[in-house]
This record gives sequence, C-alpha cells and structure tokens, in this order.
Amino acid sequence: MYSHYRFIFIFLFIVTLACSSSREATNTASLEALLYEAAESIELTATEDWHLTGTDRIPYYGTGVERAYTELLKEKSPKQEVIVAIIDSGTDVEHEDLAENVWVNEDEIPGNGIDDDGNGYIDDIHGWNFIGGPDGRSVDEDTYEVTRLYTKLSDIYAGIDPEKLSAEEKEEYEYYQKIVAEYEYEKLDVQQNLTQLKNIEQAVMGAKQILGVSSMDSLTADQIEPKVTDGPYLTQAKQLATVLRENDITENDLKEAVEQFQGLNDYGMNPDFDPRDIVGDDYEDLTNRFYGNNDVKGASYEHGTHVAGIVGAVRNNEVGINGVADVKLMILRAVPNGDERDKDVANAIRYAVENGAKVINMSFGKGYSPQKFYVDEAVKFADEQGVLLVNGAGNDSENIDSTDSYPNKYYESGGYATSFITVGASSWERGADLTAVFSNYGVENVDIFAPGVEVYSTYPYDEYKANDGTSMASPVVAGVAALVMSYYPELTAAQVKEIIMNTSTKPKNGEVYLPGTEQLVPFSTLSVSGGIVNAYEALIKAEEITSGTN
Repeated sequence: MYSHYRFIFIFLFIVTLACSSSREATNTASLEALLYEAAESIELTATEDWHLTGTDRIPYYGTGVERAYTELLKEKSPKQEVIVAIIDSGTDVEHEDLAENVWVNEDEIPGNGIDDDGNGYIDDIHGWNFIGGPDGRSVDEDTYEVTRLYTKLSDIYAGIDPEKLSAEEKEEYEYYQKIVAEYEYEKLDVQQNLTQLKNIEQAVMGAKQILGVSSMDSLTADQIEPKVTDGPYLTQAKQLATVLRENDITENDLKEAVEQFQGLNDYGMNPDFDPRDIVGDDYEDLTNRFYGNNDVKGASYEHGTHVAGIVGAVRNNEVGINGVADVKLMILRAVPNGDERDKDVANAIRYAVENGAKVINMSFGKGYSPQKFYVDEAVKFADEQGVLLVNGAGNDSENIDSTDSYPNKYYESGGYATSFITVGASSWERGADLTAVFSNYGVENVDIFAPGVEVYSTYPYDEYKANDGTSMASPVVAGVAALVMSYYPELTAAQVKEIIMNTSTKPKNGEVYLPGTEQLVPFSTLSVSGGIVNAYEALIKAEEITSGTN
C-alpha cells in the first residue's frame, strides 16, 4: 500500500538541519494571481470540503462537484445506480456516513452459509475479503513484493556458482542480484529511518520535561518564543517544538510513523514472515479464484474507510461529509499492511466486474508484479466489459515514466486498457505548491491530477479525518466518473475517461515544483492531460455529447 510516513522524518530533519530553501511562487499579471497574492496575506488552511469546491474559490483548486450539483443537476435525477468497487484494506460498512450507501448483494441470503447466487462466494453480502481465511481470520500484515522475490530467488540462487548456470538461468540470476541489491538497500533504509524516528521520539520526551508540559501539541507560539535568557537545553527544546509546530506534526503523527516503520521492519522487509497460511490457498494456483471470507472490514480498515467516504459518503444527510457521488460501494479487501498480491488484485477485479461494478478504485501500488500477466487478464476483462479502473499514481515523488509502478494500463503481451486512469495528487495551494510534494508524476503514465492533500473523509467508528496521498486523489476521480455515469449511462467507460481528461482544469498560475524537489516545471509536463479533474466541466461535456450539441 502506498504510504508517505517517511515525509514526517524528512520534514523534521530538513527543517532541523536548515536544508530547505524558501519557496516563492512565480508571479503573473493575471487577476487570479493578484487574488491569490491577496489571499496569501492571511493564514489559510484547507477546509473540510475544499476538494469539492470550484476553481473559482480562491485559493483552492477543487473539482467543482458542489457547483455541479447546484447548477447542473438540481432539476435532474440519476438515470442509473452506479456501483463503485473499493479494492482496498477493508471498510467500516457500519459507519454512520457510509452504511446507507454500502452495496448489498440482494441475491444472497445473509448468514445461511450457502452460495445463494451461485457466484462462487458464500454470504458475500457487501463484497469479499480475498485476504481472509475460511476460519474467519484475516491477514493484517504482509511482506513487500521485493521481500517475497528475495526469499523465493534466494532459495534457488543464494551461494550458487553462476558459472555453472545455463544461459536462461544466468538471466534470472542477474535479476536475482538486482532484487538482492534493492532488498538490502530498502531494509537498511527502513532500519535507519526507524532508529532516527525513535531518536526523535526520545528528543520530544526530553523537550517536554524541559518545557514542563505533558504534550508538545498544546504549546503556543508565545511559549516557544526564544529568549536571550534561555539556556542551551531550553533553546534546543524550543527549537524542536518550533519544528513540530511549523510543520503541523503532532505527537500522534510521530507515534504512527514509528509504528509504520516498525511494521516495515518486523513484517514488510522480513523474509521469514509469511501470513498466507491464514488464507489457506495455494498462492501459486491461479485457477483457484474462490477463497477468502466475507469479512470486508478485516483487521485494519482505516485506509479503505477513508477512500470509500471520498467516493460515496452519504450526501446531504446532515452527518459528517459529502461524498463525490451518490453510489453504491462494493467493498473488496485485497490490500494488507504491506504489498498487495497479484492473485488477490486480479480476483478482486474479476469479482467487481462480474457483480455489477461500473467503476473500480484501486488506491494501492508497488514496484514489482511477478504475476502481472494474471492481473493483465483481469484488467482486460474489465476493459472489455466497459468498467473503468482508477488507480493512484503513488507517493514516492517519482517519474513513473522511467520507474516501474503496478498495476498499470499496459499489458505484458502488448497493447493497453483504454478504460484505465492513473491519478496524481494536487494540493489545495495554488502557485508553485500546487503539486503534492509526495506525488508520482509522468507525462505518459499519469493521466490526470486530483485533490490529494488534506482530504477530509470518513474514518472507523463514526469518525472523520484528513489524509494525504494519491490514495485520496484516486477516489476523487473515481467519484467524478461515477457521477457522470449516473446521469449519462449511454456513455462508455472509455468515453467517460476521455471526457474527464479533456475537461480537466489547466492551472493558469505558471510553473509548479516538481514533486520532491525545488525545480520549477510547467504543470502540463506532469501528466497526459496536464490538468486537475473538474466534475462541473465533465458534466457539461457529457451533456453536449449525449444531446448531440457537441
């Protein structure tokens, strides 16, 4: 699963070491730039609904969803109910702002232990858990794909004399050496980050004692204002508190970051860890699609709950938030804390298509896909059945035109899926900071950008929270696609993708920072469309096409 806790570490150490330079947006003579400059004179933060607002609401570059409902859809009713499949970590289907919109398999009788609809899955009321076992248990932690490849290939090639290998074996041996190098690099990186984060935690504990507070989060600017009478220890404590405050890093953020890297160390990068016995299938047997259980929550469902809410939290119910679209949410659990497995992803896609989903959101990704051919078959099946797949581009600040990222639209056998959208993340800030610092990009392999910073959505146990990531940007686009399909069912998935791409908002505020750097580049060079998803304009274009006025 895509994660970006490493940015807490980066923020702390870059700021602490004074390595970061100030960022000044390029000024233009446009009215928009003048308005933005005026807006910057006061302290601004993201609102809870910023991703749904229009581009006319300075300083936000939202999607125009609420404007579309108010101006374009007020006198209209949806022509079809769209099912959106959420392939993720699991979802709190009882959440107060989701329960009403969770898909129900009407052909299945709950709890009778019988596959009533004959689809191969027993009691699949709200979807299916492809990383669960027949005894009701679920996989929580899993390894990363590079770890699995390291383990598998080490069993074959560790300690072997390459001179005794055949030409074919030597080719795989070279691949094995590449895997070993990457595994060892990633393992060391995780261990170093974990050590440094624990050191930061210790420093925070010491600073709290020096400052005489129980929590750094409660400190005000006045309390940490440096004074000439401060001794060296008090000065350092105030400096650390200032770093935390200026970067909006809470003690809980640090705690979660430590837990994340501890999990990577103990599970993700651990070659001796394998939880697949919980599922109980033969992982190498791709002919077996019917395994798992019907627990669509699973062990850790924060991520999936947040993603589901962005797409389809109940609108206008005076509770929580508004989702992008009024849809039914089919919950498919295939993503653990670690890398998703190709077999599970492929089977989740097939389940979604066979059970009526029109849009599939996939807020996950990885750098290796050893059974890609099997995922390709499922993607091709979805494409042929007119189902739109939407995927987050990833959170590594990388150009995925030159690095591997899976899943993707390209087939190993050649060709590509026409109904597959890859989404980068934009922030709520205009100017040079419009791109999310963590977002992957690529003028060939990222199709469009969408809000993915401080996106407020549902969280387990009837709570709500703002999260960052292309994992948040992807469901924004999935929701917009579902919204268009709801009112214009005659459009194909490929047409909906084309509409979304062609109507995207092209920022007028000059250049932006290349994610993860201080280099200014045209926003148009970061994706195929060069824009940010715009629901309002997409619906106008859909009306033009279907009414023949285009």
